[in-house]
Amino acid sequence: MSAARTAAAVVLVVIALVLAACGGSSGGSSSESGSATTVSTQSAPTKRVVLSAQGQSFDPEAIYRSAAPGVVTVLSIFPGGSLSSILGGGGGSAAEGSGFVISDNGEIATNAHVVTDADQAGASGPIHEAKEVYVEFGDRNRVRADVVGFDPNADVALLKVDPAGLDLKPLTLAANENVTVGQPVAAIGSPFEQEQSLSVGVVSATDRSIESLTRFQIEGAIQTDASINPGNSGGPLLDADAHVIGINQQISTTSGGNEGVGFAVPIELAAHSLDELRSNGEVKYAYIGVTTEPIYPQLADRLNLPTDSGALIAKVVPDGPADQAGLQGSDQQIRFQGQQVDAGGDVITAIDGQKIVGESDLPRLIARHDPGDTVKVQIIRDGKTQTVDVTLGERPSG
Repeated sequence: MSAARTAAAVVLVVIALVLAACGGSSGGSSSESGSATTVSTQSAPTKRVVLSAQGQSFDPEAIYRSAAPGVVTVLSIFPGGSLSSILGGGGGSAAEGSGFVISDNGEIATNAHVVTDADQAGASGPIHEAKEVYVEFGDRNRVRADVVGFDPNADVALLKVDPAGLDLKPLTLAANENVTVGQPVAAIGSPFEQEQSLSVGVVSATDRSIESLTRFQIEGAIQTDASINPGNSGGPLLDADAHVIGINQQISTTSGGNEGVGFAVPIELAAHSLDELRSNGEVKYAYIGVTTEPIYPQLADRLNLPTDSGALIAKVVPDGPADQAGLQGSDQQIRFQGQQVDAGGDVITAIDGQKIVGESDLPRLIARHDPGDTVKVQIIRDGKTQTVDVTLGERPSG
């Protein structure tokens, strides 16, 4: 069975920091071959590869030349650890990941799991920042970084370094996140301690749900076959213009290495998280307080619903926003197509007029709001459509 693993490289000497995509980084591991092409930075490619990207050229060499100066290696030290834990021996515990510069004043984006002791299962206890964090640039400068804040729900962290004496090259975040399946992409990071490594591939899928550092999912994630390995966590996923469309976050693997199924946090979510961390040092998410099951045409027929899509409410969290607004969960179970299905609850068909089709649509639409916002929830109850106002709460930390 494959497992999701965060793509940070972690040295496990004293304590086991088994993140959902962590692998040992100091044992001489090598990446397994995948469907993407990896270009080593130790020797320049002798021939430029130009692919088609929605009518425009996709030039990996040009993308690398543009973006690589803004990509960094992030070195995190935890209690009892030291940089030698990463760089060849010594005791303690430390982690290596990737990141990228986002402003001239020294701001750097990365994954939260790169600079914290969070494990991917989440919710087992408080998450702590690393004792020390260092950032290493492509020009060999290495400086200490402060953790401005981290967002375990999006697995995003904002770092800050003193820009004095540094030649910072901020990357551009994609303004219009129009990501399509088949679109060529490039990833730059530090897999298996191989800093400033480039890999290329395509977008394999969009709108995926992946694990965060809490019990809530990250919605709208980008799946790619570009090689993402332990150590790539926090690095940029880039489009043909060398603009960041996602932050590389985890892999799905049975071996611990790349098998062509990697995931990135979508830049829309990451940018919102970074803005909130910059302003407030934390990120608060809206919460409606339901668990749901997706409606599809055959299930809709079985339940005699006047819609073939939506989110069937299985459970309503007691005293949560949905409960206070009077939304109803399942009162029975049926067996359909080989599985138990909660039935009898309200079916949410739209939020503020935006239709619920895919399984991730409801949490994605709710996440666009702030706690305290009131949304119009269109539901079907007993075959009839009605609209209910729900005042959203704040997502629990656990």
